[in-house]
Amino acid sequence: MAMVDAEAIVKELRETYASGKTKNYEWRVSQLKALLKIAEHHEKEIVDALNSDLSKPELECFVHEISMMKTSCKHALKQLKRWMKPEKVKTSLTTFPSSAEIVPEPFGVVLVISAWNYPFLLSLDPVIGAIAAGNAVVLKPSEIAPATSSVLAKLLGEYMDVTAIRVVEGAVPETTALLEQKWDKIFYTGNGKVGRIVMAAAAKHLTPVVLELGGKSPVIVDSNINLKVAVRRIIAGKWGCNNGQACISPDYIITTKENAPKLLDAMKLELEKFYGKDPLKSGDLSRIVNANHFHRLSKLLDDNKVVDKVVHGGQRDENNLKIAPTILLDVPEDSLIMKEEIFGPLLPILTVNKVEESIQFINAREKPLAAYLFTGDKKLEEEFVRNISAGGLLINDTTLHIATSTLPFGGVGESGMGSYHGRFSFEAFSHKKAVLRRSFGGDVPARYPPYTPEKVRFLKALLNGDILGLIRALLGW
Repeated sequence: MAMVDAEAIVKELRETYASGKTKNYEWRVSQLKALLKIAEHHEKEIVDALNSDLSKPELECFVHEISMMKTSCKHALKQLKRWMKPEKVKTSLTTFPSSAEIVPEPFGVVLVISAWNYPFLLSLDPVIGAIAAGNAVVLKPSEIAPATSSVLAKLLGEYMDVTAIRVVEGAVPETTALLEQKWDKIFYTGNGKVGRIVMAAAAKHLTPVVLELGGKSPVIVDSNINLKVAVRRIIAGKWGCNNGQACISPDYIITTKENAPKLLDAMKLELEKFYGKDPLKSGDLSRIVNANHFHRLSKLLDDNKVVDKVVHGGQRDENNLKIAPTILLDVPEDSLIMKEEIFGPLLPILTVNKVEESIQFINAREKPLAAYLFTGDKKLEEEFVRNISAGGLLINDTTLHIATSTLPFGGVGESGMGSYHGRFSFEAFSHKKAVLRRSFGGDVPARYPPYTPEKVRFLKALLNGDILGLIRALLGW
């Protein structure tokens, strides 16, 4: 894709946006319904693409990608009228008599750059928000999931209004060409390194950004809990989410030294139940997305600081890009695996003397996208919620907060900025425009020169809310 293409696409979308078409309620509904049709009529095609890109199990394809996208679409359709309605707000004595409202308006022409790990959901979920808010959109799917990228380009080309909604496929040169254009908002899902590139490009045009990044999401495991349920939920959030290739996947566990052996035994037992004695043969685990990521994860495992810390798993099959669920115990804090987001099937367990120490440990690092706590202790739970800064917190489970449309989903600090899901998606792509209305009555002479001492006294009393002073000023006392 040559430079001029990006320019031409943006120009065409700007013309469509200028025509006012995308602001129309009926247009927004028609496009959201078209997205729903894509998910409903092409499920097999989407599952096949996800399978080709990631060997993602069909259940995960449906539950985590197709179904979540459909739920998000239906929610937007149901709530759209309410979201679009101007919000009446109170006015003050200063502007009396007057009325005021907040009018949501679309930003204009927006760019969505999505990720490879949930290539269907993470492409279309932000697009749902952008359309609901009335924008024209360019979607740039990830080239690392080429089959899904090509299905998205084909289906959106067939079902959507291509004068306002376009898919641009390609790799770094295409993304770079897109980032050189002026957008009204950019929504990026991915890693912090590229996040910085996106933000720097956006800064040239003062374009606002939403950055959905990742980070090392910790899991604190207390000892007074139903260990079996906790372990199953940790496994579901780690290996049951694309084999650990998920932004909110548990990245490491912290537990007490005395609790670690029990936790480890329970994990080994449940892992074998879920994935069998030879997990590399299991059809229920996604493969590693490509050779680069396979080597990156292998490097973390082969680091001489952790080579002897593997207590479960560790099997690899380079030809099929498979890595078994792997647990490491007591890895050093300065090992590679503790320095970067793992984004794969490796799970270190760190031990502390007292469970409370885990809060200081987490706070000494960059803010994660999610933080998890398993406990029966209300006091610890309150301390966790009060003291841990993360995109989102979840008590006694993992990853499920992402499926709650009334909660904003997004990061803080290194894990990103801005949030979406449900109403928050509509707000991410809307500008809140302030509107104040006055009539020609109620004109206060004290506003205008010459500024006499009487006028000063009157305005001081008015703005200080001094009723007695106001009466005296009005009576000329």
